[in-house]
Amino acid sequence: MPKQVALILLNWNTPDYTAACIQSLKQYCDEQLFDIIVADNGSTDDSLATLQTRFPGVKFIDNGGNLGFAEGNNRALTYSIDNGYTYSLLINTDTIVDEDIVTALSLHLNSHPNAAAVQPAIYWMHDRSKIWNGEGNFNAVTGVVRSDTNTPGANAITSFKKAKWVTGCCVLLRNSALKKSGLLNKQFFLYFEDVELSYRLAANGYELHYLPSVKIYHEAGVSAKVSAPKKEGHLNPVIHYYVSRNHIWFLRKYGSAAFLPVNALRNALYYGALYVYFKLRGRNQKASNLIRGLKDGLLTPKNLIWPTDIDNINNR
Repeated sequence: MPKQVALILLNWNTPDYTAACIQSLKQYCDEQLFDIIVADNGSTDDSLATLQTRFPGVKFIDNGGNLGFAEGNNRALTYSIDNGYTYSLLINTDTIVDEDIVTALSLHLNSHPNAAAVQPAIYWMHDRSKIWNGEGNFNAVTGVVRSDTNTPGANAITSFKKAKWVTGCCVLLRNSALKKSGLLNKQFFLYFEDVELSYRLAANGYELHYLPSVKIYHEAGVSAKVSAPKKEGHLNPVIHYYVSRNHIWFLRKYGSAAFLPVNALRNALYYGALYVYFKLRGRNQKASNLIRGLKDGLLTPKNLIWPTDIDNINNR
């Protein structure tokens, strides 16, 4: 019999972070509940060999290339489903734990069969008193997708909240729900793929929960940081392509037609201001990626973004 949880880490040139994450999970979480699966997304720094040597008991999947966050995780999710695990726990490699989150999250889903997913409160690594990602919300009027960053009070941590979306940074997913709704849509590559999946799960009748009593700590953006020209900053310019494109894709499918004019005005002002900021700072790569993302977000045909059935979602 398989263990209840397949704990999935997607590594891409971050072996030290991945190792630290694994060590914290082994230290604080009950290993009788889970197997660790590391999917390597075509690392070029010998990550795979390094981690295999350090953790011989871990299952490794060599994706053979950078498939993005969505499809990279899908390879491990498919393994989890095919091998009979009840749940899949996605965790970013630049995180650590100091409590048994696997037991807490799995007990929650065991007790709430209508929930397809549950996420903990995700705190900043550098300031463990502040929330990086909490309850996921979507403002249909403005088209803004955000998460609550308010630190939960004593009353809040005694219960859970129903969220609009849950983050792929750390989320326990019910495999039976994934089989019904489909996996992450690989067309998104990275960013908003978790939001899109959340809405697809909700469309299939499932709830999404935020459990603020459970904590994890996140450094945030490790894989997105590059040694770029100083004027471009430390964040990879291509990130602005995926964020702008995928935000628009999400709004095209799940936004409200009634609020389309407000969405359009708000986004025109926001992205216009961002473009001007990049140009004034001489960050031309970021400016060009932003414009390219907006164009592809608006012009990519829907049938190229979303398949027409679940089987195609799983195979994309």
